[in-house]
Amino acid sequence: MHFQSPVGWLELICGSMFSGKTEELLRRIRRAEIAKKQIQIFKPRLDNRYGLERVASHNGVARNDAVVVEDAQTILTLVRPDTEVVAVDEVQFFDWAIADACSILADQGKRVLMAGLDQDFRGEPFGPMPLLMALAERVDKLQAICVVCGGTASRTQRLIDGRPARYDDPIIFVGGSESYEARCRDCHQVPGKPVSVVAKAGHEIYEGDE
Repeated sequence: MHFQSPVGWLELICGSMFSGKTEELLRRIRRAEIAKKQIQIFKPRLDNRYGLERVASHNGVARNDAVVVEDAQTILTLVRPDTEVVAVDEVQFFDWAIADACSILADQGKRVLMAGLDQDFRGEPFGPMPLLMALAERVDKLQAICVVCGGTASRTQRLIDGRPARYDDPIIFVGGSESYEARCRDCHQVPGKPVSVVAKAGHEIYEGDE
């Protein structure tokens, strides 16, 4: 997709872990650099897997010029007036204010690139991601390969001592291949997970039709 208008916009790259989100984010950043755009890259302090000022994909593609921030508001204070492209990695770790911050930047005429997990390890929407998906002009949802069956993976499996994490375990736990796997819907396991609200609603509808 190519945008001719100078008006800003939001692009969101999402998917499970190991689906290539950060790699795609870095690819778009490189293309913007070739186009001589002024770029700034941000990441949350919570993500320190590859070094605080380093944005890196699981396959080793990396940059060392990311600005580490505590919250979304800080991004607004640090973006320079001449910046044309703002990139935010691991956007799911920010609070809901990130949606306002990115929208403000887009309204200022900046191209905002975001990448993050759309679902947590439970298979549920992760933080502000649903809102960002609704607000973005462009959303690309990437898939990985299920390590169990080899199918298309859309979920992130958290492992604790080699076993699936339970539903009531903490949502945020920063880790890599030692703690997470990509899995498809059928192979994804979350012991203790209650019946979802959607499933309950659907069951009640069908029962009411009988």
